[in-house]
Amino acid sequence: MSRVHPAGQRHADVLPEDHPMPPAEDLNALDPLIWPTGAKRDGGVVSIGGVDVRELAEKYGTPLYVYDEEDVRARAREYAAAFHDGDVHYAGKAFLCTAVARWVKEEGLGLDVCSGGELAVALAADFPPERITMHGSNKSVAELERGLDAGVGRIVLDSFEEIARLGYLAQEKGVRAKVMIRVTTGVEAHTHEFIATAHDDQKFGFSRGSGAALEAVRRVLELKQLELVGLHSHIGSQIFETDGFEVAAHRLAELLVAIREEHGVELPELDLGGGYGIAYVAGDEPHDPKGLADGLRTIVARECRAYGLRMPKLTVEPGRAIVGPGGVTVYEVGTVKNVEGLRTYVSVDGGMSDNLRTSLYGAEYTSVLASRASDARPMLSRLVGKHCESGDIVVRDLWLPEDLAAGDLVAVAATGAYCRSMASNYNHVPKPAVVAVRDGVARVIVRRETDEDLLRLDAEVEA
Repeated sequence: MSRVHPAGQRHADVLPEDHPMPPAEDLNALDPLIWPTGAKRDGGVVSIGGVDVRELAEKYGTPLYVYDEEDVRARAREYAAAFHDGDVHYAGKAFLCTAVARWVKEEGLGLDVCSGGELAVALAADFPPERITMHGSNKSVAELERGLDAGVGRIVLDSFEEIARLGYLAQEKGVRAKVMIRVTTGVEAHTHEFIATAHDDQKFGFSRGSGAALEAVRRVLELKQLELVGLHSHIGSQIFETDGFEVAAHRLAELLVAIREEHGVELPELDLGGGYGIAYVAGDEPHDPKGLADGLRTIVARECRAYGLRMPKLTVEPGRAIVGPGGVTVYEVGTVKNVEGLRTYVSVDGGMSDNLRTSLYGAEYTSVLASRASDARPMLSRLVGKHCESGDIVVRDLWLPEDLAAGDLVAVAATGAYCRSMASNYNHVPKPAVVAVRDGVARVIVRRETDEDLLRLDAEVEA
């Protein structure tokens, strides 16, 4: 039987055609659930943290990542207050630089790192190592050594090989490492396949259903140089519903009981991961940190009472929920191309090299004309980048004013998480700068790359 190639007519299987939502009543409005708390229009122009986007673009260039520092700090404080009887560790993979590491440190949060590079950034920011948890599905010997030498607070074990590696290294160094076991609970999170992380058929952790998690516990408890302090679970990302966490808590409680029955040990800590959704488009309803904390606390307490367990100390790992809403990307429009009967393609000076999420798993975003207000009629648009890929899409379906023109600035909201972190140099395009704004003052926290940066590692370039 013949099959249609997935890149067939209009790439329908790769880029499914959805029916776009109707335009908003006011194309100039900034939805407070989606935009940073410091975003507003002054004289029609979008400002962030008290700084006009035109000034930011003129001084720092475009594309430009802009972070509302107070927004990020306030969300960190909210989570710290909501989980006052547990721990909150910021998931650095969402976006990490020394400035952000200092922000979350100053607001009382711990930090998760999942590579030697992220650990290096944390240590460069003087982050207290005892407040660092080290993740990673395939940590190298060098990374494990770096974690032990730094004295990180927790190392999350992800494979049998890693248990043996870490046990050997800890013995060689004469230290006792505190560890957690990552458990895949078999929960199907209501999210995209690529960011659902708790079903059995994927790379992370030890399967509870197969018995691998219990075997991992046995192996760790046999090693005196490793101190097992708890279980870790992460069911996915961009999750709005709590039912997945409830099922995961139930299955983790069953595992805690099995550990108690076999080893006479009640583990004191339970890390439920992160993955809490934020608002990208109208209709998204993000979690309230206090409501989320109360809900998770209630779920775990109920399961512990049912199984006669002591209530463990809870840890959560918000990343996107801390930095996502506070980040905005500013682009300059280069071309406006009307495709008759379909839509208008608005090309900007960035694209999939600074925001891979749309191309990778169909992420949705909200974008507005930012350098001025407009009363023109709405036009169905697609915000696309400058790269040599038809899938180079920043916002798949949006409504922009008909008078949009080359040289205008557009801003894309909620780009604070997983945009700069996933940025690439595709087509040898330098990565944008990252600017923090607060109280009307802007400063560079990650400088823009240059052509010289792109050539620096090229071994054939003459000095």
